[in-house]
Amino acid sequence: MRLCRMLRMLEAVVLALVFALTLDIASHALGSPTEDAILAQGQQGTPAPITPPVITAPPGAATVEQKAPGTKPAATLVASFDGLGVGFDGPQGASAVRNPSDNSLAVGPNHIVQIVNTRMAIFTKKGKQFDTTGKALYGSVNTNNVFKGFGGTCEERNNGDAVVRYDQLADRWLIVMPIFGRAPARPDQPGEWKAGEPAHVSPPGRPGQPGRAAELFRPPPPSPSSPAPAGAEAQRGRGGQSGQPGGRGREEGVGPQGPYGMCYAVSVGPDPFGPYYRYEFLRPLFPDYPRPAIWLDGYYIPSSTSDNPISDTITTQKCACVADRAKMLKGEPASEQCIIINDVNFLNNADIDGKGLPPNGAPNVMMAAGGTQLKKIFEDSVINVWQFHVDWKNPASTKIIGPEKIAVAPYHYLCDGQLTNCVPQPGTDRRLDAQGDKIMARLVYRRIGNHESLVAVHSINTTAGGGGVRWYEFRIDKGRKVSVYQQGTFVSDGLYRWMASPAMDHQGNIGIGYSFGGSPHFAGQRFAGRLASDPPGQLTLRETVLVEGEGVQNAIRWEDYTQTAVDPTDDCTIWYVGDYIKKDTGTYSSKIGAFRLPGCQGR
Repeated sequence: MRLCRMLRMLEAVVLALVFALTLDIASHALGSPTEDAILAQGQQGTPAPITPPVITAPPGAATVEQKAPGTKPAATLVASFDGLGVGFDGPQGASAVRNPSDNSLAVGPNHIVQIVNTRMAIFTKKGKQFDTTGKALYGSVNTNNVFKGFGGTCEERNNGDAVVRYDQLADRWLIVMPIFGRAPARPDQPGEWKAGEPAHVSPPGRPGQPGRAAELFRPPPPSPSSPAPAGAEAQRGRGGQSGQPGGRGREEGVGPQGPYGMCYAVSVGPDPFGPYYRYEFLRPLFPDYPRPAIWLDGYYIPSSTSDNPISDTITTQKCACVADRAKMLKGEPASEQCIIINDVNFLNNADIDGKGLPPNGAPNVMMAAGGTQLKKIFEDSVINVWQFHVDWKNPASTKIIGPEKIAVAPYHYLCDGQLTNCVPQPGTDRRLDAQGDKIMARLVYRRIGNHESLVAVHSINTTAGGGGVRWYEFRIDKGRKVSVYQQGTFVSDGLYRWMASPAMDHQGNIGIGYSFGGSPHFAGQRFAGRLASDPPGQLTLRETVLVEGEGVQNAIRWEDYTQTAVDPTDDCTIWYVGDYIKKDTGTYSSKIGAFRLPGCQGR
């Protein structure tokens, strides 16, 4: 009897551990009941013990490490306020919070627009139209409100991973929302797309699109008796593939398989309330992790098919797509072209800061980190670079050249990549994800005089046993060849700085916002930078604290990404958004801040 009881106890322990591990893996499958269960479990009890990661750095990594934060006067925090998340209460009510936040931010002449996962809000920006910054004018509402009246899947489904940009070259707002669940099968849907094929033209999703431009739909304020939004809003998509645990990926099923899609909304002017021209383009591949970038000849938007292996012979699969910006700005029928690239990391396209333009006809530059997490290749010493040239008249001539492998200082993905128990939090075994396998948004392009710069960041292990932001400034020569101008890792001190987003002001100063944490610190947000005249490879300014964390997040997923935006009014102020945890809440709030680097004067 005693033996039977012991066996039953052992079985219970094993099942509990397996269940905890399954929940942890499945936490990446957004919108699934499992993730909601994790969130509830984290709020009600103590998570199962988690094995700390082993932090190692390859030989040579230390040569570009900065051992301590800078000492020069810090960037000035000129404005800050809470955005979407716990504590938000706008004209359409409180914010429905789900993890991760997928933070996206854009800034126009008079407004700030934020998208967090499946929700959006609009805030005032102090200036000609408003006397204060941070007042909520709109939200929290479903992101697909911008497609109200458009019809089809873009109007019917509210999806996460939506991204907002302000196109400062044309004074327009761009909102991009992927469709993660397959629509019903239709005769005009695209067939199979494969690597090595010419550019594919995505079929339009709606007849006669874009149609008449439409104002942003404004839902009525909630009644006093309306229930508060749920803590974890349902969302289709980004789930694991059938039969495979965890990871974002394509939907598989029996019978006819309909298309996925990418939805675009382009405003007719600088008012984020519209009106907007709306477009939908059909795709046969799951369109995860879109990263819109503004370039003269198009809106470039890469996406990822799955976090799991595609097949026995294909490890990863990415879609490099571009939409016809010129026609979208005019509200004319437009097209989208896509090229499939296998066995590369997450892609980012060059995104223009300021109004300095690349040469006419210059291809867009696309980058990805080296290594392959799915093959357990966590280290590399190159950044992969492609040149993306689109031909709108003859799609057969659209081409992507590369990758060219640009040698950089060796690096090891922070905690071996994405979906890993990485950053420690005080008083709990629950660790936060690092997304260390990828270059983060944005890949910044800035032209100053005759030189063209690109700024990129990713999260890596440091020799001090923590996490740091590896940052690069690349230069593009007259032949469009890309080379490293300077690089550094900020900071190797045993703490964690990770999941960053960079920007460059019109004087060539670099600012980087990032998450900061590691015991005894709760996860919060900071900002560092350098002046164009400073010694290379160093972020010389003292850190500016945007917000200190106050508590523990009870889920592994942390943000997934953050975002900077350069203010188009002065081309100096760098806006940034990131998450933090308020005391006794268990899930995130977001903080939006505006920073100005010393000596930068507005245009």
